[in-house]
Amino acid sequence: MARIEFTPNLRRHIASPPAEVPGATVRQALDAVFAGNPRLRAYLLDEHGRLRKHVTVFINGKAIADRVGLTDALTAEDEVIVFQALSGG
Repeated sequence: MARIEFTPNLRRHIASPPAEVPGATVRQALDAVFAGNPRLRAYLLDEHGRLRKHVTVFINGKAIADRVGLTDALTAEDEVIVFQALSGG
């Protein structure tokens, strides 16, 4: 199972502990996390199921290519990191 982690800034706003999750794609892995934490879905995805503009997902340090369908492939050895962008002055 892939490991999915959320940055400290994101965890500060909503409970999102690291998890080992099944899934062949980023979408499937996130859906597994959302099954136990439905509030997190609305924070990360818009009403169409796409990543919100302020969220970025990396697989093994590389940004995912598909921010709409979240179809980037995962293997059991992958590490997924979910970032929330920071803004301000």
